[in-house]
Amino acid sequence: MSRADFCRWLADTILVVHFGFVTFVVGGLVTVWVGRFLGWRFARNFWFRLAHLLAMGLVLAQALGGVICPLTIWEDKLRWMAGEGQRYAGSFIQHWLHRVLFYEASERTLALAYLAFFGLLAASFWLVPPRWPWRTASRRACAAWSTPSLPRRPRCRPRPAP
Repeated sequence: MSRADFCRWLADTILVVHFGFVTFVVGGLVTVWVGRFLGWRFARNFWFRLAHLLAMGLVLAQALGGVICPLTIWEDKLRWMAGEGQRYAGSFIQHWLHRVLFYEASERTLALAYLAFFGLLAASFWLVPPRWPWRTASRRACAAWSTPSLPRRPRCRPRPAP
């Protein structure tokens, strides 16, 4: 494998990772709302929801700060190192993923779109609340104390309906 082929392969790999990140951010919001109506437990998982919110927060911070995504910079640099002059010339993966990921809009328009999307994510924390891990642990503790042989039981609230 030549150096140019290796750089091209690495650039394609970064593009696939970038696409996966975008899919996680966009698809995560869809998953939360579909999961709410279909009763999917993982859609209310606190760690999934936190990672999702932080991922979009990172994108928003980059857009508001005028910072170009590092994945885009690395991919462009690797394509340049591979000898590709045009950004969209290249492999099948590169051609189609670029068409889905990158579009022409002003930085201000993109920043406003990211801000609106982040607002939807933040609102979904209240409209479709996650299961908080520390509340789940306290419920398990209450269940452990419910044996009749123990002298004192802590005050445990009944579980709310899902």
